[in-house]
Amino acid sequence: MALECSVFASHSSMKSGLRSLAVRSSHTAVSTTASQTSHTAIRTPHSGYHFDGSSRRFMEGWYFKVALPDEKQSFAWMYSIEDPAFSESPSGIKELVKGPRFPGMGAQVLGPNDEYLFQFQDTTRKFWASRTELALGGTFASKKGSSPPRSLLPSQEFDSRVEEGFQVDAFWHQGFLRDNGRSPKLNTVDSVRWEYSTRPLYGWGNSGSGQKATAGWLAAFPVFEPHWQICMAHGLSTGWIQWGEKRYEFEDVPSYVEKNWGGTFPEKWFWVQCNVFQGSSGDVALTSGGGKRGLPFPPGSFEEVAMVGVHHAGKFYEFVPWAGEVEWEITPWGSWKIAASTIEYEVLLEATTDTPGTVLRAPTRDGLVPICQDTFDGKLKLQIWERSVNGVRGKLVLDVTSEMAALEVGGGPWYTTWKKKSRMAEPLRSLVGLQLDLESVFSSVPALKPPGL
Repeated sequence: MALECSVFASHSSMKSGLRSLAVRSSHTAVSTTASQTSHTAIRTPHSGYHFDGSSRRFMEGWYFKVALPDEKQSFAWMYSIEDPAFSESPSGIKELVKGPRFPGMGAQVLGPNDEYLFQFQDTTRKFWASRTELALGGTFASKKGSSPPRSLLPSQEFDSRVEEGFQVDAFWHQGFLRDNGRSPKLNTVDSVRWEYSTRPLYGWGNSGSGQKATAGWLAAFPVFEPHWQICMAHGLSTGWIQWGEKRYEFEDVPSYVEKNWGGTFPEKWFWVQCNVFQGSSGDVALTSGGGKRGLPFPPGSFEEVAMVGVHHAGKFYEFVPWAGEVEWEITPWGSWKIAASTIEYEVLLEATTDTPGTVLRAPTRDGLVPICQDTFDGKLKLQIWERSVNGVRGKLVLDVTSEMAALEVGGGPWYTTWKKKSRMAEPLRSLVGLQLDLESVFSSVPALKPPGL
């Protein structure tokens, strides 16, 4: 429920304090709760930080989202680190040898009614992330006499040391950010403060079985970049968000986490995500995305690929170009249509929005620039059918709708509708589709294990 700060009564303040204490306590005790055990079962590959220490162009970005169904509003935090091998932009001979670099740490927040906040620091010194697990943080301003944290802290210690910044892992997320005034044409808020805990429910795969790399096993290596991983397709979050002058408190609301990383950047892309649906008796979580990404050879070549992933009733429905066909028709803004099929299933999703959306920043060859457009105000219809061996639609498995879909287009140019059918050719199709357990492969030679895996 959204509450105006100016009308908080003493009873509301006491309730808020108790809720905050409960959330903080859950963070302190999280290592001994059932949440940790359940997260271990759904932990995905690529949960950690992928920076390998080299000086090549590199970026990594994380996306954390909570949806408030009663309010019909959502929040998303987008953190990015670019060229972490450099604490600041190289100049002189170093720039001539290495080429241009754009080191920096960014934090963007998209909130209710597509309002926006952006904070950025053109240094990477005050950022940290775990190489093996989903955990990261950044400090934009420390409190007097305190040094920036280098790991996850108890929430009260974080508050005592960090004036402006964030910390987050699979179970806990908190911070305070101020808009830096670099987005004069957007509808911005001055500040955001938040604390919430999360109980993960779905990773990226069937419940009770091994979780998958969203981009396949080759995502462990610097090919087909940038890579993409959904870390938590669905979870339940409890806590509070102070968005400008308005406070939101929530309990067990839908939550989502994804990330991407690499040394090259997509020419253009689209994205659809939703885990608030009507018409189903159980949880439904959808993520779909596609892009024009670079190929390792020949130099300068690209491919256009897309995927759809749906979790429902413990089952994962995966539609990827190495196991079937994916086709899409995306307008420059306003309409997303994606259809895909495998031997067993067929999926169709159609999304629209009447809102103008908000321009967000994304990593590019020229650093973090305004190059994508987002909204939480999407209308979506999702259907899945069983499929016969001869390709005929059979039983309708899922038929749901939503008015809270997150929608995005990015890159470009988007002069016309992007219409494409994607199906990988051999031998790449079989190579990417190999079911390799890289965790087991590298368990005997941990020194060779790629970062982030």
